Amino acid sequence: MMHKIIDVSFLGSFERENQCPKLEKPEFAFIGRSNVGKSSLINMLLDRKGVARTSKKPGKTQTINLFEINQHWVVADLPGYGYATVSKAQRKKWEINIERYLKLRPNLMYSFVLIDIRHPLQKNDLEFMNWLGERAIPFGIVYTKADKLKESKIEEHVKVIQSGIMEYWHMLPVGFVSSAVDKTGRDELLTYIQKLTADFYLAAESRS
Repeated sequence: MMHKIIDVSFLGSFERENQCPKLEKPEFAFIGRSNVGKSSLINMLLDRKGVARTSKKPGKTQTINLFEINQHWVVADLPGYGYATVSKAQRKKWEINIERYLKLRPNLMYSFVLIDIRHPLQKNDLEFMNWLGERAIPFGIVYTKADKLKESKIEEHVKVIQSGIMEYWHMLPVGFVSSAVDKTGRDELLTYIQKLTADFYLAAESRS
């Protein structure tokens, strides 16, 4: 299935949830450890170069960056968690702002947690997923950088990460294998977003 991204509008960068514009469109947040390939994935999904700023230096994204897609749904590019070359005070400030956004943003439909497929499950990834689960915030996993592995190794690496999750969870979140380089996972992710977007508008229609 081909998904055409016709229009991408930058809505702005916001430090806190209460600064973000009030929208009646479904919003999808993308978040992961610093340098997991989040901005590259967003650019690949939206079929645009440079929509989300990429950098080899961790901690490039420092605000909540919102983009309206096809005038129908919204992408939220969130600051990465974990290692970044900023002070502990700045990292704590990011954490508080991200947590407030995830808990309080009324039109947030779903969050995608990005995990580097090359490595076993990291402690801060697990802690973040547990935090989301404890607050019943819906999320799925995007396994990034699949192009860095031989195709025969991809499933093996996913299973290693999933086994780490299943030590704490009874059921695995929805997962998508992706690569910003060769666009692996693009159609699957956009199909899933399209379904959730339709659910959002059906629910809104039933309330009106």
